[in-house]
Amino acid sequence: FAAQKLMDIRIKFIEGANVSLIKDILDDMLDLKVLNEGEKEEVIENNRLTRDRARSLIDMVRKKGNSASEKFLEKLFSRDHNLFTSMGDPQTFL
Repeated sequence: FAAQKLMDIRIKFIEGANVSLIKDILDDMLDLKVLNEGEKEEVIENNRLTRDRARSLIDMVRKKGNSASEKFLEKLFSRDHNLFTSMGDPQTFL
């Protein structure tokens, strides 16, 4: 369910995320053990453009399943409420 929600908001996240938000969520995902250090570095080092980093991050988390996707959505909600709510009805995500 949550992994599908990430697919639904993918384009808006890619268009709306900034470098600071991406780095903050990467740190959150590392702390929550959704991503490991190598995956975090891969998102930053292999993608020069902000949109590419956002794309890499959301796809990496989405592929890890619903639990990882739920954690991503919770952190996105707490870190950038405006971006989160611009993606649709918050009740359908959390």
